[in-house]
Amino acid sequence: MLNESEEDAGSGCCDMPGHHHGYVDTKDAYLARLRRIEGQVRGLERMISEEKYCIDILTQVSAVTSALQSVALMLLDEHLGSCVVDAARTSDEAAARKLDEASKAIARLVRS
Repeated sequence: MLNESEEDAGSGCCDMPGHHHGYVDTKDAYLARLRRIEGQVRGLERMISEEKYCIDILTQVSAVTSALQSVALMLLDEHLGSCVVDAARTSDEAAARKLDEASKAIARLVRS
């Protein structure tokens, strides 16, 4: 059985041939941010392994969480500015689907 995100994945104008995702032009910046976050997570592993002070570890967990949220918000902004706008140009029904999809994504972000 598919969860909501799997049901939504692959649907809509952003997956149509010839259409590129809004983040394509800034993909390298996203990848650089994600590599930095990956390094932070490895640092957390090291801190646990070296039995560092709990509060210092929690501070780093907060930094990683904040960095991931920043990436999520940037992707959401790109999605709204590209996929949702493109869908709105296509039809009211396509726009409604994309807005619903974005609303569900925002709800998942708020819950996390």
